[in-house]
Amino acid sequence: MDMATALRELGVHDDVLTQAEKDQLDRDGFLPLEGILSAEDVSAITKRLAELTAAEGDRAGLEVHQEKGTDRLADLVNKDPLFEVCFSHPRVLAAMQHVLGEFRLSSLNSRAALPGEGHQALHADFGHPVEPGAYEVCNSIWLLDDFTPENGATRVVPGSHRRGTMPADEMPDPAAPHPDQIQLTGPAGTVVIFNSHLWHGGTQNRTTAPRRALHSYFTHRHLPQQLDQQTYLRVNTHNRLTPAQHFILDVTA
Repeated sequence: MDMATALRELGVHDDVLTQAEKDQLDRDGFLPLEGILSAEDVSAITKRLAELTAAEGDRAGLEVHQEKGTDRLADLVNKDPLFEVCFSHPRVLAAMQHVLGEFRLSSLNSRAALPGEGHQALHADFGHPVEPGAYEVCNSIWLLDDFTPENGATRVVPGSHRRGTMPADEMPDPAAPHPDQIQLTGPAGTVVIFNSHLWHGGTQNRTTAPRRALHSYFTHRHLPQQLDQQTYLRVNTHNRLTPAQHFILDVTA
């Protein structure tokens, strides 16, 4: 199996993304894809996440990261076939190929910013700046609630993936607002692809309900995964996935 074969078997073809979409991703560093999940999909996923959060309790998210003021879950590849869409959807994979070329899933997690919480400093998901085009990491946010200015929608600084600097290089306080920032608002069911070298961060949820999302995070194939998929892979997960999905996870028998 190779990248081209895996992507072809998962439905990725040259016309899955338009040239305008590719240009937007190159220029701005992010691309909203509306309607990836149906209302029924969103309902089923949020119900399952609630069940997992209740079952895992204080250990929820420990496989990767816990964060004050949020409900987090990790290792979702193994926790329900519902989540397979997050590393198998053709439009999402086409975007990852466009940004990274050769890639693999790094982690599949959920994050729910709780009321009054969720603000993050602007950051990039890589330790240092890279040259434009030499990108190493790319993320996708799967909106499970409408993202609004009030409920803590992620803020980004468009084009900052091409600046060659990090937020702390230019800002006295990366937690403060940036004059060029915008928020990634949109309806539930949308997936926002964002180049993870883009400056980004959550904002405060000023509503009375959690703001829920999934994050399927991809890296270039030469980088370590945030969660070692081979180590965590369960036998029943391996058996239900296709060879092409195995390649995206970078797991073997």
